[in-house]
Amino acid sequence: MSGRAAGEQVTIADVARHAGVAASTVSYVLSGKRTISAGTRDRVLASVRALGYHPNAGARALASRKANVIALVLPLRTGMQVPVVMQFATAVVTTARGYDHDVLLVTSDEGPAGLRRIAGSALVDGVLLMDVELEDSRVPLLRDLALPSVLIGHPTDPTGLACVDLDFHRAGEVCVEHLAGAGHRRIALLGAPGAVYARGTGFAHRTRAGVVAAAARLGVEAVTLPVEEGPAAVRRDLAELLERHPDVSALVVQNESAVAPVLATLPLLGRRVPQDVSVVAICPDQFAEQSGLTCVPVPAEEVGRQAVTLLMRRLREEPVPRVTLLEPRLTVRDSTAPAGR
Repeated sequence: MSGRAAGEQVTIADVARHAGVAASTVSYVLSGKRTISAGTRDRVLASVRALGYHPNAGARALASRKANVIALVLPLRTGMQVPVVMQFATAVVTTARGYDHDVLLVTSDEGPAGLRRIAGSALVDGVLLMDVELEDSRVPLLRDLALPSVLIGHPTDPTGLACVDLDFHRAGEVCVEHLAGAGHRRIALLGAPGAVYARGTGFAHRTRAGVVAAAARLGVEAVTLPVEEGPAAVRRDLAELLERHPDVSALVVQNESAVAPVLATLPLLGRRVPQDVSVVAICPDQFAEQSGLTCVPVPAEEVGRQAVTLLMRRLREEPVPRVTLLEPRLTVRDSTAPAGR
């Protein structure tokens, strides 16, 4: 097959390009879901034969275009907080069952090639994508595929997509507003591991941008740094931070695995919580509640539910918003206090 690597699977998008039609037209020709002109139909079928396009699902899936399965593409990458990710996955599975759909979990990090494989299999009706990057390499293909999709997270340009997430930029702002309102003048963000920032993961960059923007607006100083995985790395990074910036009186922690080591290390460095250092976390509420932390909860269950609901609407060809952002809310507990209390 000209221009394709040996063994690479042909997708509906490939057929559409070959035939000079939209991917949805190819889908309608194969499914019989809509009436297509004879000329266009013949051209599509000729491309199907020329490219050797063979959906892997059986005749039922081809005829009905319904497998009653959705895919959750959740690549397990360095720096991901697996317990938090699984909260999203659990919400997706539970909500999908309410719509009589099962969930195919795809954890391999295959990028666009993985999406092509999923779309070409005809085993799923739609796809949810997690760990979305600002310049995500999967996005251009998503716009071409006939397969409906929803992103948990959103890229820089969400045109032609459906995305849902917590408003992480606003979450960063809310944390700084709370701490600045309590009189703290130098605040540090302890962020995700460096690998998360390096690959351009949206939630991490947006939170950092929100912290910096709010600090500038409110006239306080903000120091931001990634925190690597493991208690020893957290202790090292926190000790170096306070050595360089001894007047930091408040921390924003966006790294669930770092929360416990941060709270354990501060007393060893002569800093009491909240008398000497206030701490706010951006994490699922149950993580913060266990430690009595003031937090902006990451609503994993609500995001998962909304993602599935949006995907079901797309499967019914109903219009959906391009980006749905959930408003962050602050839960105040015992880990924050006025500066210099």
